[in-house]
Amino acid sequence: MIIKLLLVFLCFNNQLNKDEKYYQQTTNENNDIKKNIQVKETIKINKPTYKEMPIGFLIIENISLNNPIYSKNSKLNNIEQNVTIIKDSSNLEDNNSLFILAAHSGTGKIAYFNNLNKLKINDEIKLIMYKKEYIFIITNIFEQDKNGHINIVKNNKSQLILTTCSTNNKNKQLIIESTKKEF
Repeated sequence: MIIKLLLVFLCFNNQLNKDEKYYQQTTNENNDIKKNIQVKETIKINKPTYKEMPIGFLIIENISLNNPIYSKNSKLNNIEQNVTIIKDSSNLEDNNSLFILAAHSGTGKIAYFNNLNKLKINDEIKLIMYKKEYIFIITNIFEQDKNGHINIVKNNKSQLILTTCSTNNKNKQLIIESTKKEF
């Protein structure tokens, strides 16, 4: 009987030693993996700079449009990547501001203004900039010759202009004029 107990004790003790070695090896491997993960996370995480963060959003519910807007000085304020603020745009906070946005239309993945031709007079356009919401009401829709310039009649109110290529004529551009809604 004593021999049986001694044998059980030796087997149990041997298994404990194996388990302890396995635990230490696994713990060391896990620590090595954690160190590698921490290094990889440090490499992968690139905090965006201020210029890379959107300053606002253009929202047109009638055509299911919701796109970020980037600062005029951002690399992302580029018609080949996003809805773009035209450089001549004035600050929305200014009285009688003129804010102009352009984007592609067509079939590509950057054709953000593809459905502008579905908008109608009196439709609403929402622009959220620097956490402030502006509502614009469409007052005029027309096409102009595509020549690199937009001819707009400035009125006494703040205006938002959206422009893109015409879907009907490749030599024309579609212009959507809207006026800021006063509350």
